[in-house]
Order: sequence, then C-alpha cells, then structure tokens
Amino acid sequence: MKVIVARITNGQIKVAEETVSSIAKGIAVFIGFKKGDKPVDLSSMAEKIVNLRIFEDEAGKLAYSTIDKGYSILAIPNFTLNAVTSRGRRPSFDDSLAYTEAEKFFDAFVLALKAYGLTIEEGVFGAHMDIQLDFDGPVNIILENEK
Repeated sequence: MKVIVARITNGQIKVAEETVSSIAKGIAVFIGFKKGDKPVDLSSMAEKIVNLRIFEDEAGKLAYSTIDKGYSILAIPNFTLNAVTSRGRRPSFDDSLAYTEAEKFFDAFVLALKAYGLTIEEGVFGAHMDIQLDFDGPVNIILENEK
C-alpha cells in the first residue's frame, strides 16, 4: 500500500460536476493498493495516518496529529500511486491490486479510519474525480507499508 498524506485547509471532490465530499482543515489521503497487501495492513496504516504529527505547535514544530487536532480526513482512492515507470514512457500498473479487491480494501480502509472518531469524507472508487485541494505548507508525506 502506498499513501500520500497532504495537509490541507480545504478539500472538495466532484464527480460529474456534483460535489460528493468536502472537508475544511485536515488532511487529504491518496491511497493505492498493491498486489500482496493484506487486510492487517489497513489498520496499521490508518493508525499511522491519524497519529502522524504534521501540524505545528506554537513554536512551529510539527507536534500535533490529525487526531490531536480533531481535523477531518478526505480519503481518495488512487491506483496510479503504484505506477512502475522504470521502463519506457508509459507507466505500468501491473503491481496494482485488481479492481474488485482494491475496492473492498478501500472500503475497509475508510472504516479503519472512521474507527478513530474523526470525520472521514471519501472519493468515489473507480470514478473520474475532480479534486480541489488547498495545500497547507505544503506538507506532503509519502507512506508505504513495510513488508
């Protein structure tokens, strides 16, 4: 599993020009599932994300997490995170989890995030989404599950 966590001040997702989700201050989480990912990876990644200290304290140090601040999360399925670009110019997505299984993983991952009591909004799996984010910082962190 590969994840990009982006600190934002606002986020909105539209599908077919209709707003399907939006949050104010918090994080946008882009999630891509790979072959070999296991269900146990979902809960450990969710725990890592909600506790990742990426919000500043009064001294400007990254001291607070999303859960510390009670901020929201915008969860966005993103299979292209697992693109392999080592050969040629066209990315390969052979390492990405199959569509049906990835959709189940995404739904389970959103549930794992919701278990922390935060507001979780989500993108639409498999849809073409218009994603509007106001980045804060910018602070962007790439996380991968350790195998």
